[in-house]
Amino acid sequence: MKKLWENYSYAIILLAVSLIFSFVAKAHLNSSDDAYITVTIEEGQSLWEIAETYANEHNLSENEFVSWVQEKNGLTGEVIYPGDELVIPVMAEQIEPTQIAGAER
Repeated sequence: MKKLWENYSYAIILLAVSLIFSFVAKAHLNSSDDAYITVTIEEGQSLWEIAETYANEHNLSENEFVSWVQEKNGLTGEVIYPGDELVIPVMAEQIEPTQIAGAER
């Protein structure tokens, strides 16, 4: 065992640190969507209108906002329907659900 440690100590330490980092990163990524609010789409709303509505609540351009929403919600285009629930890049702590109709925590 001592010889194994002497020959491969750096590799063993690197493997251990990599595993710890991957577990921490995975836990952080899984919980990140919970930090954002969910909005329910109403008749006539578009992704661009939602981006304009929440312009002061995020640090993204409107193009980046729409791309983020499409990616996180599995949208292939810009078409959304009334009743759809979308996660948007607005932190739940920054805004109260009662401020905007259709917003939920």
